Amino acid sequence: MIKTLSRCIREYKLPSLLAPVFVSLEVVMEVVIPFLMGKLLDNGINANGGEGDMAYIVKIGAVLAALCVLSLLFGVLAGKYASKASSGFSKNLRHDMFHNLQSFSFSNIDRFSVSSLVTRMTTDVTNLQNAYQMIIRIAVRSPMMLIFSVVMAFRVSAKLSLIFVCIIPFLGAGLLFVIKHAHPIFERVFKTYDKLNRVVSENLHAVRVVKSFVREDKERDKFNTVSDKIYSDFVSAERWVALNSPLMQFSAYAAMLLISWFGARMIVGSGATELTTGDLFTMFSYSMQILMTLMMLSMIFVMLTMSRASGERVCEVLNEKSDLSNVENPVMNVKDGSIEFENVGFSYANDKNKLCLSDVNLKINSGETVGIIGSTGSSKTTFVQLIARLYDITTGTLKVGGVDVKDYDLETLRNEVAMVLQKNVLFSGTIKENLRWGNKDATDEELVEACRLSQADEFIRSFPDGYDTYIEQGGTNVSGGQKQRICIARSLLKKPKILVLDDSTSAVDTKTDALIRKAFEKYIPETTKIIIAQRISSIEHADKIIVLDGGKIEAVGTHEELLDHDKIYSEVYYSQVKGGKDNG
Repeated sequence: MIKTLSRCIREYKLPSLLAPVFVSLEVVMEVVIPFLMGKLLDNGINANGGEGDMAYIVKIGAVLAALCVLSLLFGVLAGKYASKASSGFSKNLRHDMFHNLQSFSFSNIDRFSVSSLVTRMTTDVTNLQNAYQMIIRIAVRSPMMLIFSVVMAFRVSAKLSLIFVCIIPFLGAGLLFVIKHAHPIFERVFKTYDKLNRVVSENLHAVRVVKSFVREDKERDKFNTVSDKIYSDFVSAERWVALNSPLMQFSAYAAMLLISWFGARMIVGSGATELTTGDLFTMFSYSMQILMTLMMLSMIFVMLTMSRASGERVCEVLNEKSDLSNVENPVMNVKDGSIEFENVGFSYANDKNKLCLSDVNLKINSGETVGIIGSTGSSKTTFVQLIARLYDITTGTLKVGGVDVKDYDLETLRNEVAMVLQKNVLFSGTIKENLRWGNKDATDEELVEACRLSQADEFIRSFPDGYDTYIEQGGTNVSGGQKQRICIARSLLKKPKILVLDDSTSAVDTKTDALIRKAFEKYIPETTKIIIAQRISSIEHADKIIVLDGGKIEAVGTHEELLDHDKIYSEVYYSQVKGGKDNG
């Protein structure tokens, strides 16, 4: 985990090194100050029978003032570089996670879930940022302060310093006990955060459905259940973490009492020869430094306990490799839009015994128009997603342009397969910007031509700003049919060899649907067109129609052939047609 995370430091190595350097210098200043204060008390204030030595006092006082200024300066510089290093580290973490996410296949994303990925890139990265700043600053300061203070304490009085030798192991054992019980709870909390994000995300995306069914109370109950779970887990974790405070206070008061008792006895018993008043004052100072250091160490342990769970979750994303990758020398050109399925089977679980698509044997010639129809759950969408290699097939062979899809460069293959999926997505930005997702270098004339083919040009021009009309996030300011036509135009701009329309004209009327199909036949005759539809009228003029049932091909043929020989197709057709007219 540490090796994986450390790769994200990169250009922030220098600030990451400078912060500990200045922290170390700050510690040196703070450790020297109590020692000089003791000397000031013994050799300055109490010198000459209590009359004092003013020259010595001024000299040591000037040195102490300089040390205080330097300590402040080093502390400010340490804070500056620690902040820069931790912020840069978190920036690189988010950058690397997001870039790795872009390479994920659908199956990779399915393993994590969207809500979990969002939590990892926000809450978990913030925890790691705080932990990293603590590591390069407090985690350096505390051990150094502990070591230097103990060394100086032994130099002042080895006998009194044995008190620290007894207290530190006791305190360390207590902290380990707390960490052992708190870490599993923090791990559980972050998984519950994923559930909370999922509940909120679902509610916001489906807010219209929630309100139309008056289910606000149900959604509140779901949220409260998860929120209460996070509350109870945090209470349990904090209950263990809260033991830090009494443990530290007990150790601090015990040390102070023991130093006071034994120190006073040593001064009185030896006549201030074995231990002076200044030495006792110095021991009190070092005692407070040591105990405050131990308190900071306990905070570090708590933070690292929390961040450890976050680090493991972030590393899971960083180390995840896409299930889809290029072969060593991939094919960089797709010859044509022909498609061939040879004994193809597919399972989302990559299990040959749990195939959702099986025994698929089919050949589609380049330029053909192919319709696909079937009941819900018959794997129509899965069927077309395999063509662009959004998932890898489990068994058999799938060829595009006469070449196995696994032998293609992924980018090359997907550039030649344009897909308009069921869930049409438009991004916030102008219509032009959305269209240029299909071709970033497309001219205005090409944008207009694509929109004419998809029957989108007319309604776009009716907007006050035309093609510069701003689309809200998710395309909420355009209708479903308008969104579908813009998405079709966007796909056409890729000038693909294969165009897949996955029920992507369901929100347009039958007349517009027919105009889109006629435009395809006239202007892109060489492009293979695969149309998934629920309406028979959308596919009845296709060169061939595939009937899917239960993940298998039930029948293949033209409209007339299937109407005469396939029971499923004819039942769908006659259920949609009454009085010789298509009801849509």
